[in-house]
Amino acid sequence: MQAYSGFAQVYDIFMDNVPYDEWTDYLTSLLYEYGVENGLVLELGCGTGNITRRLSAKGYDMIGVDISDEMLEIAREKEYEDFYEMDGIISQNVNIENIADELVVNTDNSDYKSESFQTVKNPILYLQQDMREFELYGTVGAVVSICDSMNYITSEEDLLKVFKLVNNYLDPGGIFIFDMNTEYKYKTILADNTIAENRDNCSFIWENYFHEENKINEYNMTIFVKNEYNTLIEDDEEIEDEAVEDETEEDEVIEEYNAAQLFERFQETHYQKAYSIDKVKELINRAGLEFITVYDAFTKNKPTDKSERVYFIAREKYQENKKYISE
Repeated sequence: MQAYSGFAQVYDIFMDNVPYDEWTDYLTSLLYEYGVENGLVLELGCGTGNITRRLSAKGYDMIGVDISDEMLEIAREKEYEDFYEMDGIISQNVNIENIADELVVNTDNSDYKSESFQTVKNPILYLQQDMREFELYGTVGAVVSICDSMNYITSEEDLLKVFKLVNNYLDPGGIFIFDMNTEYKYKTILADNTIAENRDNCSFIWENYFHEENKINEYNMTIFVKNEYNTLIEDDEEIEDEAVEDETEEDEVIEEYNAAQLFERFQETHYQKAYSIDKVKELINRAGLEFITVYDAFTKNKPTDKSERVYFIAREKYQENKKYISE
């Protein structure tokens, strides 16, 4: 399982087209449907906290787990900014450890719809952990995992392990909601395509490959991020290099040097696996959870053969002396 590193710097920039408010409203509607209107909620694969913060704003006490320290650093920075920009009120010299006592939030738990983004109610606990081995101090009312985080678990054995841990840390009757990309999306939509995007201060190239034989989707990312700290050589400066023979060559050397200083280049390769709905249902049941249903994403409809993303819902079911951590 790979962690975002260089891509973490630009993740939110290139994910700016994701309707996080709508995704959170849909997720919250499912939580409400199964009786989880408040309390502790764990998000696995929380990334930079885009969903975590929105659930917190709705009144949930959030724990976010992610394997990437770089992603969590950004998530914590967002949380810090939230505390200092509460409904237009600028708070200064706030003690981060006691900040929960200073927060005032206008959140109506009777209505999960978010007309506007509210300030977080309680500090979010972010933990850097591999979801295949995550540990908590106690149980939670719900576990959620959004933005195809579960697809990063590329073996059935590891996915079963995650499901067992989820079951272990759910309250009696607790709810587990997660989404997954489908094989149709990997094979037909992403396929063997190359995607390139530019922004003011960064660019990326995404080369996608779907390996039919093992249902693994591989994507290679090349990221260019503007470096604001390196020193450039001005046009009127001279460089001391015996190999540079004339002014024209010197200009070329300066131009090449400055170009190298302007952007940092990162390369990352990530893998996701496509699972069939039947296989996921089987693993849910083997983990001791109760499979409830699966939806075509953002609807209450059954998935079709052209669904690109699906949502699974499962429930903790009582088992005497339940314990799976050491298995």
